[in-house]
Amino acid sequence: MSQKILPILLFLFTFQSTFSQKDKLTKKEVFSLLAKSDSLMFKSNYKQSLSLSYKALNHALELNDNKLISLAYNSIAGTYEEILEEDKALAYYKKAIFHTDKAGNDTLKIWFYNNIGNIYLYRKNQIDKGLEYYDKSLAYSQQIKDTGAIVLTKMNKSWALFQKKKNTQAIENLNYAEKYIEHMRYPDTETYLNLLLGIKFNYLNDNDKAGFYFNEAIKLGKKNNLDSYLSDAYEQYANHLFAIGDYKNAYLNLDNHEEVKDRVFNSEKVKNTQIVALKIELDESKKEIQKIAKEKNLQTENLKKTKIIVILVLVFLLLLMLVLYVLYRNNIFRKKVNDYLEDKNIELKIAKEKAEEASKLKTQFISTISHELRTPLYGVVGITNMLSDEHKELADSPHLNSLKFSARYLLSLVNDLLQINKIEENKIVLENLTMNIADEIKMVSNSLSFIASRNNNKIVIQIDSKIPEYLVGDKLRLSQILMNLVSNGLKFTQDGEVRIIVNLERNEKSICFVNFVVEDTGMGIAEKDLGKIFDKFVQIDRKEDDYQGAGLGLSIVKKLITLFGSEISVESKEGQGTKFTFTIGFDSDITKVNEIINNIQVDLSTDQVYKVLVVEDNKINQMVTRKIMEKNNFKTIIVDDGYAAIEALNKESFDVVLMDINMPLINGFDTTRLIRKKGITIPIIALTAFAKDEISEEAISSGMNDVLVKPFEQAKLIHCIETLVKKTS
Repeated sequence: MSQKILPILLFLFTFQSTFSQKDKLTKKEVFSLLAKSDSLMFKSNYKQSLSLSYKALNHALELNDNKLISLAYNSIAGTYEEILEEDKALAYYKKAIFHTDKAGNDTLKIWFYNNIGNIYLYRKNQIDKGLEYYDKSLAYSQQIKDTGAIVLTKMNKSWALFQKKKNTQAIENLNYAEKYIEHMRYPDTETYLNLLLGIKFNYLNDNDKAGFYFNEAIKLGKKNNLDSYLSDAYEQYANHLFAIGDYKNAYLNLDNHEEVKDRVFNSEKVKNTQIVALKIELDESKKEIQKIAKEKNLQTENLKKTKIIVILVLVFLLLLMLVLYVLYRNNIFRKKVNDYLEDKNIELKIAKEKAEEASKLKTQFISTISHELRTPLYGVVGITNMLSDEHKELADSPHLNSLKFSARYLLSLVNDLLQINKIEENKIVLENLTMNIADEIKMVSNSLSFIASRNNNKIVIQIDSKIPEYLVGDKLRLSQILMNLVSNGLKFTQDGEVRIIVNLERNEKSICFVNFVVEDTGMGIAEKDLGKIFDKFVQIDRKEDDYQGAGLGLSIVKKLITLFGSEISVESKEGQGTKFTFTIGFDSDITKVNEIINNIQVDLSTDQVYKVLVVEDNKINQMVTRKIMEKNNFKTIIVDDGYAAIEALNKESFDVVLMDINMPLINGFDTTRLIRKKGITIPIIALTAFAKDEISEEAISSGMNDVLVKPFEQAKLIHCIETLVKKTS
């Protein structure tokens, strides 16, 4: 029986008084059997329910009472529906309708059409087919003015229409059901109504009412053990919470939905009842089996008579096969060897082609993902800088600084994850930037404060005062290493602490060797697993099951530390925590530090007002680039595609063009070629999310002057513009 159906007992009791006085005792006996069958079905005793239904059917057939026959078929169908035998249930419901037509009883037909509609909607997910049967039921309900039947049918229609996104029609049906619910107020229909009202107010964006009715449906479902409604209520409430941004409670309700759903559809009870149904079907075909057994006995007698002949034929065939085997043994063997070698050659060729195709697809995937991730990151970094520039009062905000750091770290992480093959081939070159160890570690700590507070942990920092204030090295890679190690410690520690200990190990000329220790008081790692924690995509088995990740963090850490020319060691005991140790050498030459600081100081102010044409189809990126230009007092014209850029260049003069590569209609390379064909020598700078080494050759050959990869430092863009414009002048 479908989860949204009116109980069969309802209309059984409705029609008890309609039986004629003729054969009254026998009909009451049949009716009693059906009532008991339905009661057993609701108590999940499907075996007894089916047995009584079949018994009642036989009595009804003997009485030739179509009303009783239809009710018996309905009971059988309801039980099959409960044990997920939808096709059998449909067959019996249609038999019930057939005998209802013969009895001329439209009232019973109302419920049977509802039952069929429920199977198509909930079991087979054929919404239009379900609506077709609901409309048939509604027509008969309105014809005999059965308000209770109309209420239930309109609720079913409302659910179906919500599924089809026809929300206005769904609400019209639901409003009627809500108004006349007193005609059909039962625990299941009341739960069902609250669930639908929650969906209604979710659509109307009335979050308070939506939450109230979803919770009412959940409360009633729990109270009355209505698991099917409870499962739907949890699912719909989770969807509502996702829509309003309450992700924590959304996931909790989604977990509850899966738990109840598993209880409803995967329980041992359902499996056992399917076995019961199979046994009953076997009983129904018992006579046919007996008939077949008799025929089999006759065939056995015939087989006995021909047994000797068959044995002689088999012996002859075996001897013949043996002779053939001896004669052709060598030829067969050679053929098998040749076939085997040919098959292996074909397999090797196919494997080679697949490997080449996989390598090609991998390259295309990395290029595409790189572009798709860097494009929104350009917006994040740009808007973060805009906030910093436009709101000077936030200059010292730890939250904004953490956001900047996180965006910078995310960009570095994206690049490393997408180019991990380049790390393995040592194609990644470390940058030399000035940094303050204490500032970098503090930034890591601030960025991970949320994870720490979630598990009630503390981050303890100990930094040796002997370490010079400024060092030269790749601070982004160092932050990425620490970020992975500290976040790993926080995830596997509860009510404890993660310590970051930094000491000056030694000095060799201008190289300052700094020792880093990241240790936690968490659950630790088993000794047997220590040797594989740095492998890619490896996640160690834990007692808890709520730790997630791709298994790349420690692998990237090890590879980055190797790039620094160092090694990482790990010590751990289960239940006592884990300790990671590594040493990196940084240049502490004050002359080199000052040189780098002076080189990154770019004077962004200029008396020259440049006119810039920006060719970019992404609206957010347009806004970010415009803000950068306006900040430097540049006049900016923005167009959405290459053809518009050519038209703008024909009408006006510009000092420089900032050209996106991936655009609709015509890409940046072809646009640049068309511009150069017109004899326009204006500097063109490619602003792209593609990796620079992938497009540099084509960019230069198309006529572009330089390439900057999004997201980029504002200073680099301004410096590039001024350099190219002055060079052209």
